[in-house]
Amino acid sequence: MTEQELIELCSLGESTTIQYKLDFTTQKQIAEELVAFANTRGGIIVFGAEDKTGQMIGLTYEQVQYISRELSNTANEQVRPVIYLDIETVKHNDTLFLLAFIKSGAYKPYKDLSGNIWVKQGADKRRVTENVEIRRLLQNSHQYQVDLDGVDGTSEDDIDTKALDAYFTNVYQKRIDDFNIPRKNVLRNAHITDDLGRLTIAGAMYFAKDPQQFMPQHCIKAVWYAGNELGGTEYHDSRDIIGTIPEMYDEALRWLKSCLKRPQNGQSFNSIGQLEVPEVVLEELLQNALVHLDLLKPAAIRLLVFDNRIEIINPGCLPDGQTIDEILLGNSCPRNILLAQFGSHTMPYRGLGSGIPRVMSTDSDVDFIDRPDGNQFIARIWRTTQKSEITTQKELDALGSTTQKPETTTQKPLNATQKRILEYLKNYPKATRVQVAGALGDITEDGVKFNIGLLQQHGYLRRMKGRKTGYYEIIDSQ
Repeated sequence: MTEQELIELCSLGESTTIQYKLDFTTQKQIAEELVAFANTRGGIIVFGAEDKTGQMIGLTYEQVQYISRELSNTANEQVRPVIYLDIETVKHNDTLFLLAFIKSGAYKPYKDLSGNIWVKQGADKRRVTENVEIRRLLQNSHQYQVDLDGVDGTSEDDIDTKALDAYFTNVYQKRIDDFNIPRKNVLRNAHITDDLGRLTIAGAMYFAKDPQQFMPQHCIKAVWYAGNELGGTEYHDSRDIIGTIPEMYDEALRWLKSCLKRPQNGQSFNSIGQLEVPEVVLEELLQNALVHLDLLKPAAIRLLVFDNRIEIINPGCLPDGQTIDEILLGNSCPRNILLAQFGSHTMPYRGLGSGIPRVMSTDSDVDFIDRPDGNQFIARIWRTTQKSEITTQKELDALGSTTQKPETTTQKPLNATQKRILEYLKNYPKATRVQVAGALGDITEDGVKFNIGLLQQHGYLRRMKGRKTGYYEIIDSQ
């Protein structure tokens, strides 16, 4: 890390991934901090900066040596399993700062020597006591597969034989009863049932006659709003979409297409209009939502259509350690391996991580928003046919005019990452993408490149002069 990047880091304030320490306290206290970072998304502890404020005080050479030694001992002896640290020293104003980099752990849950499990909550930490949270930590480290759990009250009798035979014929080229072993063994070996004869969660979600009888939360809540506000009280259509995952996918896709416009787009009068959002975008994002939801969060997928956008809100943020930058590049980290496996044989779903790159290759205007605090992931698709017009008298009056409509704009709301990039480039207009990524700390160079492209596309930013000697100019949104 460079001196300038350290200054930036200390100016950002404490967060889920950044913490300041003026000095080393005790091994027990530091162990709790290391455990919290490792159990969440990793982070950086800056030693030599004042707690909470980030004021840069600095350390002596002797302090750096002492803290470095104590950190290593703490990571080796005070936590279970061992946490591996990267430690770096940076000089500023003739004084030293020590940075400890903690990665999101691969073997969660991590514990201190008292057996306590800590996670980050904003700039602070909290102790985990609920079983569901411990299961989620195990799930994020791939030590526990939720979709293999059995569903109480279910049995082989609840299976839709037609759907089951279609699956086996597609995968094995024969029906389930054509195997030379007992039917119950075939079902168990395919993980459609568990050792007690119950349907697994994945088995129920793909092959049950009525999955919602046993798992009512696993459905899609679909609303077509009249307007652009989530709190709006008027809608064109509202429904619960139920059934197996393939059935919900088919119905949700049909419903979505019925809500969207098909403009002529320069075609002949006798041609069928072109869907305003490419169908592949709807297909990929719907399938991702149905396959990658967090089964430990008892909530429905929400499918919301507004005048200017579509939102697919998934229960479950990205698994720990995965970032939006990675999914944009096609790096796959499936949360529900069995759901993905069944989906690859019953839907157009491939399960290769190629869905999101395929969405972005259409040049559609799509935002991805990860919300770990609310355990949600949102795919927001901006509709291309929407006009930025206000037509009701009430809205015109609110703008102080009864005769003129407001001017249209191509700008749209920014997400938190884009706001931070703009703020940084406002202060450092000649910064490179590498410098921006280093200053923000939680985004890669490719992620910066992608978001800068969107900021330029939507009229918030422009590049001035040449590549080597140029700079970024912020465009006034007014």
